Amino acid sequence: MRAPAMAESFEEHRGHLLSVAYRLTGSVADAEDAVQDAWLRLDSADADSIDDLRAWLTTVVGRLCLDRLKSAVARREKYVGQWLPEPIVTPLAGATPPDPLEQVVRSEDNRLAALVVLDTLTPTQRIAFVLHDGFGVPFDEVARILDIEVPAARQLASRGRRAVADAPPPPSPSEHEHAVQQLMAAIATGDIDKVIAALHPDARMIGDAGGTTRTAVNVIVGPENFARFFLGLVRLYGAEALTSLEPALINGELGFLNRGSAGDDTHRGFPGRVMGVTVRDGRVWAAYDMANPAKLGGVRLPSDPQG
Repeated sequence: MRAPAMAESFEEHRGHLLSVAYRLTGSVADAEDAVQDAWLRLDSADADSIDDLRAWLTTVVGRLCLDRLKSAVARREKYVGQWLPEPIVTPLAGATPPDPLEQVVRSEDNRLAALVVLDTLTPTQRIAFVLHDGFGVPFDEVARILDIEVPAARQLASRGRRAVADAPPPPSPSEHEHAVQQLMAAIATGDIDKVIAALHPDARMIGDAGGTTRTAVNVIVGPENFARFFLGLVRLYGAEALTSLEPALINGELGFLNRGSAGDDTHRGFPGRVMGVTVRDGRVWAAYDMANPAKLGGVRLPSDPQG
């Protein structure tokens, strides 16, 4: 296969490979790096000996992501506060021109709620479950990637399957949008009872800033605690904390990008961040405050919202 033809064939699979790598790592940066490294592996391989290019590239990306997952485990041990996946932020109407990451978040498997559960798995459980159940990689190939026996690969995938079964099922877009709008309207009133009424009984808020800025260091659990936290933010940062929210798709579901505020004489400034939301039973079940700038490389909105 000549170089131009090989490059064209690779590009046909880029969206698929990004989806594989992102679901394996929960990191936009790692996913894009893994896909680029897969291209370098292909460029130096004997392409004529590859019978199924998509399967070959999927396996290569799986191996590359295993290394990145192991590195992430070491980073998490020193991480300040909670660890969340890197969000993919895209316009409500779609990017122009289309962005490959938009293909990634079309899959319900890449919703934030699902990725948060995947982050509870060990690297080997995640590789086995995602590659086999998510992308149809045979267990014998999964076993080769992990350097284990096939029965062990099956067992790892089974453990991952049981964990992921606990993730909230995705609501319809209209149900999700209604629940998010209800919560934001309640917060705008400043009435704690209205905020609590918009929340699921098991509501929680998870912040991820990596020590770079203020957010909740621990998971906030319960509707009342959740409501007090968000109303406290409005008092601390002023109405700008709400009016500066820009609706966007966060991993394919309605959420918000906040580009930050310089503050004023009476309210603190704050850096840009992303707010993702999970809805369960028609009410907001979880909110994710993602404020670590190192994890916002997946923001695919114009730098000037008016431009």
